Amino acid sequence: MIDLSGRVAIVTGAGAGLGRAHALLLAKRGARVVVNDLGDGAHAVAEEIELAGGEALAAQNSVTDFEAVQAMVEAAKARWGRVDILVANAGIIRDKSFAKMNLDDFRLVVDVHLMGSVNCVKAVWDTMRDQNYGRIVLTTSSSGLYGNFGQTNYSAAKMALVGFMQTLGLEGAARNIRVNCIAPTAATAMLDGIFPEEMMQRLRPDQVSPAVLALVRDEAPNRTIVCAGGGSFEIARITYNHGIYVGDGDNAAEKLVARWVDLIDPAGERALDDGLAQSAHELSKAQAGLLRSEGAVQ
Repeated sequence: MIDLSGRVAIVTGAGAGLGRAHALLLAKRGARVVVNDLGDGAHAVAEEIELAGGEALAAQNSVTDFEAVQAMVEAAKARWGRVDILVANAGIIRDKSFAKMNLDDFRLVVDVHLMGSVNCVKAVWDTMRDQNYGRIVLTTSSSGLYGNFGQTNYSAAKMALVGFMQTLGLEGAARNIRVNCIAPTAATAMLDGIFPEEMMQRLRPDQVSPAVLALVRDEAPNRTIVCAGGGSFEIARITYNHGIYVGDGDNAAEKLVARWVDLIDPAGERALDDGLAQSAHELSKAQAGLLRSEGAVQ
């Protein structure tokens, strides 16, 4: 059993839907939970946790307000002395095709999903570093990983969170801070009218939450994207294939196009350890190409 006794968790957007399910499960496993949301749902879920015998604190504020987020973290520390877990779940949608989208709606979605998560992580980061322990779960989406018509704003923010996770995971590893992403599919207000009712009934938010629990345990992985929905779980990876080497020169683009089939060959795909690994890989191929051109390699 995954036991979170003694841990303090903050779950944003926890007044309903996925956030509520996450908060309830973490509390059930022993965590003391800060239930954050803009509306009255934060108090309702905190009361629900307490009636079940857990400990909770309601925080009714927007994740886009950094000062309010800082105050929420300080309130958690004043009451329980630490913050161990952050589940950044708060989000909104403003769906339209890009041609019809107002840029204010683009900025708003990016501000809530991306900067809201950044605000929350920034507010807990020093505390987690000082205590040499932290578990952070950011909420990405298959819309960000693979795209979705009418969601350029949402997709941009969600993919940005993957990059945020990758670097945070590298920077926090030495202090035992592990950062991962969840890509959920659940019947929440954000999916109203998108899927038939019968399908929505098979996508309960609580069926996603076990993945969150797995990502905040003591033995959690680092820099992993877990997809979850309807009781099914998958891992998404950003991979990198071996590629080709065509050298430079005026006809390099034509050589590239001529070997396009080789370029997109998925054989040998792997995930890179960090961004510098691309440079190392390309330099090694360039060196091999240079040696071949000089006749040193047959």
